[in-house]
Amino acid sequence: AYADQPLPIDCGQTISQPFIVGLMTDRLQLEERHKVLEIGTGSGYQTAILAQLCRRVFTIERYRTLARQAEERFRALKLGNITQLVADGMKGWPQLAPFDRIIVTAAAAREVPPALLEQLAIGGIMIIPLEERPGKQDLFRITRTAKGYDQEHLLPVRFVPLVEGVAREV
Repeated sequence: AYADQPLPIDCGQTISQPFIVGLMTDRLQLEERHKVLEIGTGSGYQTAILAQLCRRVFTIERYRTLARQAEERFRALKLGNITQLVADGMKGWPQLAPFDRIIVTAAAAREVPPALLEQLAIGGIMIIPLEERPGKQDLFRITRTAKGYDQEHLLPVRFVPLVEGVAREV
């Protein structure tokens, strides 16, 4: 668990390597007042870090098993500023939008899901891995401006794919 590498978790998913978790968190430029949407709760590790740095974290997981496990961890850590939903992360959480920050912990195919772009507040930042072609993923920082979106390439990465829908019970 001390190695800087991704680790397997249940449901065929992984927890990102510590360097990537730190980099993604840093590039969000979080402030205490921010409302954050996380796509891909996974083990809850990234979520717990975000919860220490901002006002409120809303996190979406497509696997009920992972969501239950993460919820137990949040309770044990007494993290009361996290709200979790089992849903399709590609659709975001429109009822609670806009979000100051959005972090996606799975690679979207070729482009950012339009629903996530729409839910990012003006002045907001999104960190998302994109798979521009098979086997080539890159991490991007998207900033929403009054006139559109600015995109900054951060580095090559390797993530599990962002998959549409809610998974059947595993």
